[in-house]
Amino acid sequence: MSLFKIHANTSALNALNSLYGTNSRIAVAQARLASGKRINTAKDDTAGYAISRSLQARTLGIRAALSNVENAKSILGIGEGGYQAQMDVLMTIKNKTVQSADSSLNDAQRTAIRNQVADLLNELDDIATQAKWNGDDMFGETFTFHVGSDADDSLSISLSSSTSDAVGGVTDLSTMGSTGGTISLENEVKSNLAIGEVDDAIQALATVIQGIGDTIIRLGLKQDALSINAQNTESTLSNYEDADMASEQIEFLKRQIVQQTGIAALAQANSAPQIVLSLFR
Repeated sequence: MSLFKIHANTSALNALNSLYGTNSRIAVAQARLASGKRINTAKDDTAGYAISRSLQARTLGIRAALSNVENAKSILGIGEGGYQAQMDVLMTIKNKTVQSADSSLNDAQRTAIRNQVADLLNELDDIATQAKWNGDDMFGETFTFHVGSDADDSLSISLSSSTSDAVGGVTDLSTMGSTGGTISLENEVKSNLAIGEVDDAIQALATVIQGIGDTIIRLGLKQDALSINAQNTESTLSNYEDADMASEQIEFLKRQIVQQTGIAALAQANSAPQIVLSLFR
């Protein structure tokens, strides 16, 4: 019959509980070293987790807005290129119109100029047709760009319809290449009147191009502000959630030593009752 009964090995239980705690801290240190983040789950820092997720969402929103700004600049760049090409055509039409106003021209010469202008007007329309984004016509459309991370942070611009019957969305030059129209190059008098109309068309188109240029400048300023905002937000996010790798490495090594000591203590605590019992054999 046993002289006494061991109901619980208190030393072993204490050593085991201590070892559980050490293993848990080692797991946290390993997770931080693997991810580079101080906060990997909400239990690591509940308040910090909520703040870091909010900052992360804002960072993603700003980065998306920066992408939208680049997209907007590309769209406006294509539109501006189309209008500039039309402006080159208008300059040639202006030259032909001034030539047609010269009283020394005969009918055949004036007809040749009128035919050249008709071809130029067709080219003007072709440029408008070829100005597309994602397969859709650009001229005559309004584009709204979301250029910020907040709900209402948007910018809109309308690209004027610009064809021979409404250059710059205003002036009708479509009859210049024919006879009998309101604006034509049939004779010296009508050619003189046409010069003023062409000048109006040039001014209207120049105003459209200026508007695009102003918007591109605004987008550039917005892009700079967003880039600074993104950097500041990411820096704040880093301060909240990034781990101090040197400190975490030291903590990991320290806990490994404590773990090894705990394993040895547990082994010793488990063997103690057996030593005591051996005395009564």
